[in-house]
Amino acid sequence: MKILIKGAVLVDRQSPHHLKSKNVLIQNGRISDIGDKNYSADKTIDASGMYLTPGWFDLGAAGGDPGHENREDLASLARSAAAGGFTEVAVLPNTHPVIQTKNEVAYIRQGNDGRLVQLHALAAVTRNTKGEELTEMIDLHEAGAVGFTDGLQTLWHTDIFLKALQYLQKFNGVLIDRPEDTWLTRFGQMHEGVQSTMLGLKGMPRTAEEIALVRNLELLVYAGGRYHAASLSSGRSIDLIRQARKKGLNVTAGVNAYQPLLGDELLADFDTNYKVNPPLREKADQEAIVKGLKDKTITVIASGHVPVDEEGKVVEFDQAEWGMINHQTVAMQVAQLARLVPVEHLLEALTYGPREALNLEVPPITEEAKANLTLFDPNAEWTLNEDSCHSKSKNSPWWGKKITGRSVAVFNNGRQFISL
Repeated sequence: MKILIKGAVLVDRQSPHHLKSKNVLIQNGRISDIGDKNYSADKTIDASGMYLTPGWFDLGAAGGDPGHENREDLASLARSAAAGGFTEVAVLPNTHPVIQTKNEVAYIRQGNDGRLVQLHALAAVTRNTKGEELTEMIDLHEAGAVGFTDGLQTLWHTDIFLKALQYLQKFNGVLIDRPEDTWLTRFGQMHEGVQSTMLGLKGMPRTAEEIALVRNLELLVYAGGRYHAASLSSGRSIDLIRQARKKGLNVTAGVNAYQPLLGDELLADFDTNYKVNPPLREKADQEAIVKGLKDKTITVIASGHVPVDEEGKVVEFDQAEWGMINHQTVAMQVAQLARLVPVEHLLEALTYGPREALNLEVPPITEEAKANLTLFDPNAEWTLNEDSCHSKSKNSPWWGKKITGRSVAVFNNGRQFISL
C-alpha cells in the first residue's frame, strides 16, 4: 500500500529537509520518496499545516500489566500510545510483579516484532522498588532493559543511588529517578502554598524535590555515570540542571507534558484527576519550565501517563491515587506550549531527547529508511470520550471536553494508525 503525506513540515535535524514542507511517500513500511512531486498513492493525507517527525518516544509511562490489567494492559497501552502519536514507549517497572527479572523484561518486549508501538522495559533499580536492595542490572540490561529506575517511587536511599551510578557504568547504562525527599512530602496531597492552605490540605514543598536533586547531582559529581532527572516540577530544579549541564555533568532532564500548563489553583474544586505526583505547582514554576524548554535545559517531554480506575479516583481527595492518563492529550499540550516555545524544540523533546537519554538511535526521515513517523496537527479539534479514548482508564481532566491539537497518524514496523 502506498500512502502519501502531502505538504507536511518535516522536523528532523538530521534530514536535509528539516523545517521544509515536502511530500513524503510511504510504501511497504519504508519511506520511498521525499520531494515536491505529486506522487500517486492508494491513500493521500493532506498534511498542510501539520508537522511530520520521527516517531514520538515516551520516556516513562505507567501501565497495569501485569497485575492491574483492569487499568491498562499492554495492548491498551500500545493503542493509547499510538492514538497519542507515540511509536515507542518505555514502560515503568511499577507492575505486579515488578519488572526486575529477565522474564518480566521479556514479557514487556514480547510481540514487538509485529507491533505498531514498540514497548521497551525500564527495569527496577531495587527489588520491588522499595529502595533497599539492588537488582541484577547487568542481567536485566542483557535481557533488553533500556534504562533503570524505580519509576513512580523515588530512590530515597543515598547509598543505593550512589552504588547504582557506579554499577551502571559497567555498560554505560542510565539511571532515571524522579527526585523527592519523601520525609518532606509524607501525607502530602498537593503543592505546598497558598492554595493548599486555603483548601486545608497538607502540602508538598518544592524543597522536597530540590533537596533530592541536589543530592543526586552531587553524587553524580562524586561517582560519575549517567543520570536522567525525570518529571521535574520546581523552577529551582530547572536552574540546578542548567548549572549542572554547564559544568559538564552527564545529566539530562525531563518534564511531564502537562506540568508547564497546569497550576495548583485547578485543585480548588477537589478534582482528583488533577492529583498527580509531582504535584501541579505555581505560575513561577510553570514559567521556569517554559524557559527550560526554550533553552533546551529540558530535553525530554514525557506523557506522565498513569492509568487509575474509578475505585482509585472517585473517592475523597485525600484517599485518591496519584496520576492521570495523558497519552492522547500530549499533542494538545504541545499545541498550547507552541505558543510559548519554538515548536521544533518541543518536537525534538518528544523524538531526539528521550532516545538520546537512553542511547538509542533516532529513526531518520530519509529515503529508503523504515517509516517510524508521527504526523502532528496542532489545529485538529476533537473530544476525549468513550468513543475516542483507547486507554482502559478515564482519569483525565479533559474527559468529555473539546480540545485542539492531535496526532493524526503514526507509522512504524510496517503498520500505521490514522485517525483522519
